[in-house]
Amino acid sequence: MRFELFVALRYLRAKRRGGLFSSVTVISMTGVAAGVAALIIAMAINNGFHSQITSLLVDSSSHITLVEETPGFGIEDYEPLMEKLTGLEHIQAVAPALYGEMMITTPSRAKGCVLKGVDPQAERDVSKLLEQIVNGSLEALERPTGEYPGILLGWRLADSIGARVSTVVNVISPQGEMTPLGPLAAIKRFQVVGIFDTGFFQIDDQWSVCLLREAQRALSLPDVINSIEFRLDQNDAAADTASAIRAVAGTSFKTMTWMERNPVIFNTLKVEKLVTALIIGIIMLVAALNILTSLVMIVVQKTKDIAILKSFGARQEQIRGIFVWQGVIIGSIGTTIGFVLGHVTCWLCERYRFIRLDEEAYGVEYLPFDPQVLDGIVVALAAVAISFLVTIYPSRDAARIAPAEVLRYE
Repeated sequence: MRFELFVALRYLRAKRRGGLFSSVTVISMTGVAAGVAALIIAMAINNGFHSQITSLLVDSSSHITLVEETPGFGIEDYEPLMEKLTGLEHIQAVAPALYGEMMITTPSRAKGCVLKGVDPQAERDVSKLLEQIVNGSLEALERPTGEYPGILLGWRLADSIGARVSTVVNVISPQGEMTPLGPLAAIKRFQVVGIFDTGFFQIDDQWSVCLLREAQRALSLPDVINSIEFRLDQNDAAADTASAIRAVAGTSFKTMTWMERNPVIFNTLKVEKLVTALIIGIIMLVAALNILTSLVMIVVQKTKDIAILKSFGARQEQIRGIFVWQGVIIGSIGTTIGFVLGHVTCWLCERYRFIRLDEEAYGVEYLPFDPQVLDGIVVALAAVAISFLVTIYPSRDAARIAPAEVLRYE
């Protein structure tokens, strides 16, 4: 064992045999461990929100949406355009869609909703929305057996209006249709054939889905759509692929990626991650000050010992090394404890979902934790680096102690 390391370990030990480390050393280690664990947990929460929301959004909707630059009466002759776009790089599937803002009612309740008209086969290729039916069946939507066409409702929307599978609902278009008596609200009846649960509050609370042709009839439109949706082989390729789509589709169209459709959510998560890292970084600095304080105290207490070591031939760099080793040991042990504690806490909270959230406010049912290996490594290295930096001042002071001055009156 190196001389500096041997002496550093000796200085860190408790004076009494019953303890491994002195109380000051334990407090310093605890501060570092708390800071590291807190930062790992905070970053895991932010990553968990990002991963959870991204997964819910991508599973329930498309990666890219192509719409009209200036909203009009829909996209006509959309099938040739879809064929041209299918061959672009990264595009796995293309699907037509027609969205409309509607009012949906039962005999006792009413609520505004988004009606989405789809081609079921194409929709299955671009999103997992139709795979998340928890009651009813997709087959009943594709081949309705009742008097009215089928419709799927988000489970929260269904609860809001008191609808269940087989309930007949009225879908009212605010645009209405022109009649000899003037414009009147267009009312179309549907039978609920399924209820879906995506796990994302806004979709479950506001969306309804029917066949494309039935949505066109409900909106009093010809064979048109107002959205072409794309599924990609890579989430991160959305921006580049969107540019390629616009180049083919022309200037009368614009694209929206899955990130651009939800800018507030992702910008908020970025800011929260930065602010969290800064705030908890301050906690780590406070812990580092504990290390500094403990080293200064040891230097004061061990002044005579240092003088004796120097009189026996210990060099200044060896004296500095003693206190550098002390700070690094304290920081390393505290970092290791915090690293393990933070990841174990994240695993337990994610496994058992201890912390429940209000879905209406946060969009998810529970607080998600997703610790990333790279984040943990960066936090650990930063903690050890800070522990090393705070040793510079006390180790320099220790190395400057003059043996003759200290031992003159001994």
